[in-house]
Amino acid sequence: MNERVARIEARLRAALAPDELDIVDDSAAHAGHAGARSGGGHFNVYIVAAAFAGRSPIQRHRLVHQALADLMSSDIHALSIKALTPEERSSHP
Repeated sequence: MNERVARIEARLRAALAPDELDIVDDSAAHAGHAGARSGGGHFNVYIVAAAFAGRSPIQRHRLVHQALADLMSSDIHALSIKALTPEERSSHP
C-alpha cells in the first residue's frame, strides 16, 4: 500500500468506521494527464458503512469528501466513490 492510499484509508476509517473499504490507486492510468502533473492521484473508493444509512448518494459523497478534505488539495486529484450501507452491500451483485 502506498503512502497516499494509507492516508486516505486512515481518514475514512476514522471518520466513517466502514465495514468494508477498498481503495484503488488508478494514477498510473492517467500519467501525462494535466491533473497528474499537479501531484494529486486518481483513486477509486468502495466503502460500506452504517454512517450512510438514510442518506442520499450526494450526502454520502459529501461525507467521504469531508473526511478527505485536507488531502483533496495535495494527494487527490480525482476520486470515484461507491458508497453503500451494509444492507445495500448484501443485495448488491
